[in-house]
Amino acid sequence: MRLGIVTDEISADVREAIQLGVSWGITDYELRVIGDARVPNVKSETVNELLRLKKKFGIRYTALSPGACKGAVDDQMKFSHELSETLPATFVLAKKLGAPLVIIFGFQRLPYQTAILEAEVVTAFRRIAAIAKKESLRLAIENEPGFWCDTGQNTARIIAAVNSPFLGANWDPANALGTDEIPYPDGYEAIKKWIANVHVKDTVKSALLQCVPVGEGKIEWEGQMRALVRGDIVKHVTIETHCLPLIENSQKNLQRLRQILQRMNAEEN
Repeated sequence: MRLGIVTDEISADVREAIQLGVSWGITDYELRVIGDARVPNVKSETVNELLRLKKKFGIRYTALSPGACKGAVDDQMKFSHELSETLPATFVLAKKLGAPLVIIFGFQRLPYQTAILEAEVVTAFRRIAAIAKKESLRLAIENEPGFWCDTGQNTARIIAAVNSPFLGANWDPANALGTDEIPYPDGYEAIKKWIANVHVKDTVKSALLQCVPVGEGKIEWEGQMRALVRGDIVKHVTIETHCLPLIENSQKNLQRLRQILQRMNAEEN
């Protein structure tokens, strides 16, 4: 199991982030915010720098996260812009960088929206998945509190209804905390069939309120990591620290995940 990281969880300066990450032994990087811009809205010189860093250090760009599908599903103006502008530009950038995955979200669920609107959510994801298919790229929905895709169970149900090999899940157990679901093992068991990517962070209340270093919150990361490895679900997981100071806590998360993997290896031997 490889351990990756979102670059802006080290530094918004992508060169600094990757140089530090490489010195820690990390070769897998997810791209989200670079400088003051979120992908794909980065300058051409930034793209050239990303390609230079990839060649120099022999690293992989595992996913791009443009922040798409964070609005309400019935906000047609926003969704149309994402379909016509944000996602196509992200696909172009992903291909340039050799990133196989684009992370999206599960549409904010507003208080007035009833369960009947879930059919529109499924239809929207089918439209996006059809575009991804043409581009030969995969999408992964990240579960998040307050969204239609908030828990493992709800996310799995929607992905199953879309029924496209180009749409999977970006499983974030910490983002499921605070719902009526226990992220691990319950949420994981519901979503594991669909997992394409995993974010690692920890929290004591909710990922939107108070994140802490891995092992200091309520997510049972030891069991979750063991299950991921045992099931051969993914080849890497991605650290998404979300608590300050970033460099110190990202190193701490990396160390603690490595300790879990070392314990597992020791048990096998």
